[in-house]
Amino acid sequence: MAKSAYSGQEKFELIVSYEDRQTSIRDFCRQYKISEDKLKTWIYLYQTYGMDGLKGSNGWKRYSKEVKTAAVLDYLSGNYSQDEIVRKYKISSRSVLKRWIRNYNDHRELNESKRMNNSMIKGRSTTLEERLEIVMYCLQNRKNYHQTSEHFNVSYQQVYQWVKKFEKEINM
Repeated sequence: MAKSAYSGQEKFELIVSYEDRQTSIRDFCRQYKISEDKLKTWIYLYQTYGMDGLKGSNGWKRYSKEVKTAAVLDYLSGNYSQDEIVRKYKISSRSVLKRWIRNYNDHRELNESKRMNNSMIKGRSTTLEERLEIVMYCLQNRKNYHQTSEHFNVSYQQVYQWVKKFEKEINM
C-alpha cells in the first residue's frame, strides 16, 4: 500500500535516491511504493519550482476556460504528450488534464474553475412548509437543484435530498 502523503523533504530525498539508483524506474517505484507518474511529477515540480514545488498545494488551482480548451486541443492535436501539456500550461497534474479531455470528449463545456459557493456547502434551518415550497419550486424548474439552492439560500444537497424524499413519498 502506498503512503498517502509525503512531506516536501521526503519527496526531495526520494528524488535524490532516484537519481543515484542502480535499478530501473519501475523497480525503484515499486520499492518505495509510489507510482512512476507521481515520481515524474515530483521531479518536474522540483526542477521547475525548487523545494517550494514539493511542499504541496495550498488548495485548488483555478484555470480559465481558455486555458482548459487550449490544453485539450493541443493534446488532441497529437503534437504533445500529456506530460508536455501539463508542463506547458502549468496544470497541477495529469489527472486534471485527463478530466478536461474526458469532459471535452463527452461534449461537456469546459467552464472556468470556480470556488464552491455557499449553496453547495452551507445550509440553514428550514420549516416543513419552507421545504415543501422549495421542493415544488425545484420540480417546477425541471429539478434544477443548483438554481433552487441559490434562490432559497439552502444547500444543494438539502434540496436534492428533500426532492428525493418527496418523490419517494408520492410514489408509495
